[in-house]
Amino acid sequence: MFENTELLEYFPSVILPSLVVTFKIMIFSAAISMSLGVVFGVLLFITDKDGLWEKAVLHTVLAKITDILRAFPTIILIVSLAPLTRMIVGTAVGANAAIVGISFVCTPFATRMIENALQGVDSSLIKAAQSFGASTGQIIYRVLLVEALPSIVSNYTILLINMLNVSTIAGAVGAGGLGAIALTYGYQRFDYGIMYFIVLILLIIVLAIQGASTLLYKKLK
Repeated sequence: MFENTELLEYFPSVILPSLVVTFKIMIFSAAISMSLGVVFGVLLFITDKDGLWEKAVLHTVLAKITDILRAFPTIILIVSLAPLTRMIVGTAVGANAAIVGISFVCTPFATRMIENALQGVDSSLIKAAQSFGASTGQIIYRVLLVEALPSIVSNYTILLINMLNVSTIAGAVGAGGLGAIALTYGYQRFDYGIMYFIVLILLIIVLAIQGASTLLYKKLK
């Protein structure tokens, strides 16, 4: 099955550059979606019933939008965002386009993860901070986010691993990266050496992310 593989030939010229592209997509997509997730997740939490800034209408609208976007199949949402992506970065294909699409896809999940992490914070800590005269901003930054940090790290690890999966899927629609190479040079050319080598790379990345996250979680906990 691996007799005619061109793995060694394509490794320096094709696979390594695609690995760099995959990391670029993941890093920038993670930075954008996780940052937006914090903003919208906090907003969902504080506008909920009995929240720090109770706004029923705003909470309902934001929650519905988040749930609707999460319900879309990933590949369909990325493709449907092509006009918006083209307007933002000037093209609907390539790494930059993938960053826009993947950020859009992952932000709703990041939002719910932050909200769930904040809901796990002991309400007595919030009441204690309020009794000392802390402002809403101080409670958010010095109590909620600090106390929820271990859960946020754990949840965002799941998101980051899923983001790797999404970036690989996006390779099938012109994003580039390891997914595109596995499909084009591996699957379509029946070069199982290349295909399974890329699977091995993805597995190593996932294990590295999970291992680093576990260490960080234990340190924060």
